[in-house]
Amino acid sequence: MARSRYEYGTNPRKLEPNYEPQKRTKKRSLRVVEDLPRQDVKISKMQKKKQLKLTMLVLFIFAILLTISYRNSKISEKFSEIQNQKKQLATIQKENEQLKVVIENGETLNNVEKIAKEKLGMQKLTNKQTVYVNLPKEDYVEAVSEDVVIEEEKNWFEQILDSIFK
Repeated sequence: MARSRYEYGTNPRKLEPNYEPQKRTKKRSLRVVEDLPRQDVKISKMQKKKQLKLTMLVLFIFAILLTISYRNSKISEKFSEIQNQKKQLATIQKENEQLKVVIENGETLNNVEKIAKEKLGMQKLTNKQTVYVNLPKEDYVEAVSEDVVIEEEKNWFEQILDSIFK
């Protein structure tokens, strides 16, 4: 039965290939390629320069990163020292304020008298212990007999001129 050009249905007609696929009958074996010894490989001067530049660039970047890391560690160390000093300062200021309060509370006359009696073993004076001293009623201040001359400081140029013209 001859096929007509018109297809009934939704499936397209399958075309048959014009060629026949090759069948693999032969297995390919892998070839082992031997590397040349390092001595035999020659590197051009351009490649050596590029490798040297790349190496130097990597070393330079490494040095910069190392420097930045070292600097950041020093900054962190100093920052922690500052924080510790601030904590110590706050503690000392707090103690100082507490001591001021204690001193203010202990400065009353009754407290001073009590401490003098208890801790130092002191007693109040009696009339027998009082000694009177007679002082003459003369004025012991002496008047200045010399004239005091106050000279203003002169700059070096004026000093030189004074020494020349005297």
